[in-house]
Amino acid sequence: MFSRSSVERHRRHLQVSGGPVKKRLLTSLRMALRNAVANAAATAETSVASERAGEMAMSTVTTPDGTRIYYKDWGPRDAQAIVFHHGWPLSADDWDNQMLYFLRKGYRVIAHDRRGHGRSTQSATGHDMDTYAVDVATLTDALELRGAYHVGHSTGGGEVARYVARAKTGRVAKAVLVSAVPPGMVKSEWNPNGVPIEVFDGLRSTLAANRAQFYIDFPTGPFYGFNRAGAKPIQGLIDNWWRQGMMGSASAHYECIKAFSETDFREDLKAIKVPVLVAHGTDDQIVPYTASAPLSMKLLKHGTLKTYEGFPHGMLSTNPDTLNPDLLEFFKS
Repeated sequence: MFSRSSVERHRRHLQVSGGPVKKRLLTSLRMALRNAVANAAATAETSVASERAGEMAMSTVTTPDGTRIYYKDWGPRDAQAIVFHHGWPLSADDWDNQMLYFLRKGYRVIAHDRRGHGRSTQSATGHDMDTYAVDVATLTDALELRGAYHVGHSTGGGEVARYVARAKTGRVAKAVLVSAVPPGMVKSEWNPNGVPIEVFDGLRSTLAANRAQFYIDFPTGPFYGFNRAGAKPIQGLIDNWWRQGMMGSASAHYECIKAFSETDFREDLKAIKVPVLVAHGTDDQIVPYTASAPLSMKLLKHGTLKTYEGFPHGMLSTNPDTLNPDLLEFFKS
């Protein structure tokens, strides 16, 4: 490739030499320079096109407000579908263990990144349970799912409750709420054992002050119960929690705290007509057992409660050898 400086050197030399040779060489050099610039532009254009093609190659659906929701969809398209809904502030990757387990059992497994989380659009609005449910409906409509099983962990359990209560007839066959936020997390007149609002204010202020450090401290401590005496922290789980959290939008995560803590799911639970498994650990330090699972059971028409003595909030990751077979048993029942 010719640089502008080399062309300039040749130009000065030819000015001294003079004659027809100078004109021919100057013309050739100018053409070479134009070709070099054109080739560089074409290369850059190709690179941008490749990046765009790579983005489009990801599996996404677009919601009514233009948000792109990323999802994974593994297994035979005609197999029984299970849709997994992740907790805050994670992503579809948090379900890798369960997705691989049920994929090997012959199921079709699907998991999405909630808006503002993971690889989905970092949208400025829509961080509420109503919009989350619309996003799920957009996904299930696009995939034409019928009779699917929906499994939600923590915040994802709230998303499942809101979606299933409003789903089109025939879309859902069963649901599972694991360590889930329904019927409502925050302390209130109807839920005196709920979590004081000051705790959620603290989550917001800590996130705003230093999200990166917060996303180390939270899984290192109460989320997986690694702060309990005798607990053995699993560094891979902690690192993966941090990785997933930092992929998402700080703003979306901040707004989502209100969504998972202050939403009242009582009417959703009453409206659900399909069988629901409620699975919760008694040592859940994030969503206290007494303020959640037993109360949800009172509102569900066809609920089954599975209590795990001493298990933490993140028990799907710390105790998958126990949880996965129990989920399978419920699906087969």
